[in-house]
Amino acid sequence: MSTNKRTSGLKVLSSGELRPKACVVLGTRPGIVKQAPVIRALQSAGVDFLVIHTGQHYSYDMDAQFFEDLGLPAPQYRLGSVRRYKTHAGQTAAMLKGVEDALLIEKPRVVLVGGDANTNLAGALAARKLQLVVGHVEAGLRSHDWRMPEEHNRVMIDHISDLLFPPTETARENLELERVRGKILVTGNTVVDALRQNLEVARERSNVLDRLGLAPREYAVLTVHREENVDNRENLQTLVRTLEALTERLHPKPVVFPVHPRTVRRFRQFGHDRLVARLAGLKVIPPLGYLDFLLLQASSSLMLTDSGGVQEEACILGVPCVTLRTTTERPETVTVGANAVAGLEPAAVIAAVDQMLGAPPGWKNPFGDGKAGTRIAAVVRDVLASD
Repeated sequence: MSTNKRTSGLKVLSSGELRPKACVVLGTRPGIVKQAPVIRALQSAGVDFLVIHTGQHYSYDMDAQFFEDLGLPAPQYRLGSVRRYKTHAGQTAAMLKGVEDALLIEKPRVVLVGGDANTNLAGALAARKLQLVVGHVEAGLRSHDWRMPEEHNRVMIDHISDLLFPPTETARENLELERVRGKILVTGNTVVDALRQNLEVARERSNVLDRLGLAPREYAVLTVHREENVDNRENLQTLVRTLEALTERLHPKPVVFPVHPRTVRRFRQFGHDRLVARLAGLKVIPPLGYLDFLLLQASSSLMLTDSGGVQEEACILGVPCVTLRTTTERPETVTVGANAVAGLEPAAVIAAVDQMLGAPPGWKNPFGDGKAGTRIAAVVRDVLASD
């Protein structure tokens, strides 16, 4: 549904206008995964809700496939203008306007955002300006790396939210140190819910290993997409040198590389695409749907990534991880021995690979018991019932 309907023109919704309804704002692949357990829990709790898709990820592989894989209802609103904008300000402004238009039509009392993408900042800010109750799923994460746009978003969202749902005690402590205004409720991480709900489904439905000619535990998986890694010419050049060293170190095991569209564009722009394509041992493939990628992760011997979500998933799945950044907003993964933060330099990455391949298995999952979505839905239900 579009948001072209005429709205009242008012800047703020009064409490008397609001409906006993929740709204889930999402728009990226990780966001869809994180919010799926919340959506399912809202359904189970009998909470009336709607879903707004901001259009931040809008290709079939980067979006629609995830809804199909997860069996989620189609969003009631899907914004179409965001794809025209390439800058942070342009994207965020387009999403902010589109989300506000939908909220003015639907008038939900509670708006839930999840994570740190521009989608979530736009959703939280639109709801805050309309004086709706803002809930932040996955609140309190901090990398303390101010180069990352995601870090800006996390801090701003947390400080304008009424309900903060940190996944861990460490995240709660971050929020308390910053003296956020909202109510803090540690729930666990909805990613645990998602993995428990979908791993067996992936094993039953996905044939990704057969399609790619892979044997369990006989390959590594690489994902790279962060702006600070791929949009910087020098960092991307360093990454290419690291890929050469990595494939040599792991030979004969292949490194499977589901390549993000942004990374493809930057390899081509900076003249690295042919070299990357020729690297022996690097198996470059298009992005995968959720179930395929979940099974690929769960069956691998090692994950290498600059994604925060992949760090979490690898930790929960019991797969060693090397983070291709100098900071992480998931320090719990390092504390339990599931993850090594290496940066991009070849020598440091290879040392971290050796460390994690030799790491003792069986670390404790620090992200909760798989009931985060249920806890969040219960809070939303109580808020709606109290007004």
